[in-house]
Amino acid sequence: MENARRTQSVLTARRAGLVGCTTCGRVHARQAVTCRRCGSRLASRDTGSLQRVWAWLFAGMIAYIPANLYPMLVTSTFGKTQQNTIVGGVIELFDHGSWGVALIVFVASVLIPIGKFIAIAYLAVSARSAVVIRGHGRQHLYEVVEFIGRWSMIDVFVVAILAALVQLDFVATVHPGIAAASFALSVAFTMISAQNFDPRLLWDAYEADDT
Repeated sequence: MENARRTQSVLTARRAGLVGCTTCGRVHARQAVTCRRCGSRLASRDTGSLQRVWAWLFAGMIAYIPANLYPMLVTSTFGKTQQNTIVGGVIELFDHGSWGVALIVFVASVLIPIGKFIAIAYLAVSARSAVVIRGHGRQHLYEVVEFIGRWSMIDVFVVAILAALVQLDFVATVHPGIAAASFALSVAFTMISAQNFDPRLLWDAYEADDT
């Protein structure tokens, strides 16, 4: 009851009959259709947000499959070619004693992408139904997803740097595998998915938690 009274006492823009422009931030009466400052279309909530979130999320998940099945890095040393997938590269780094590097690659290339898939899907579901994380926890989760998204590209950056630096003809060459492009697309798709999520839906769910 105390949480319900606290939630109902918070004056939100929608309860006050106002709507803010997502482009320039100017506040208008809820009946306004376009922003008087920048001309953008006004909407209290982005009704098509979740559809775009799910579409981009599924695209990212599909692209993540070949990113793990195909080689990320193709190395050639004295004519001998070796191909490594993401997980295979992590295992090889462990075998060579580079535990710290292996852990960084594993976290950035496996744990973070999978965690983002789960977190974005959870946020999309939580906007429409009862969930485990209540209150501001969903907002914090959304901010974490937004923050860590860029760090998922570390594997692609490493491959790009190696491919640019290690080109010694027959002695040693490094080329990115097909998985590098798939992984970059997967990261880009999930970042677009998170950006299409309308965080105002989380406030609506927060209000519904205690009603």
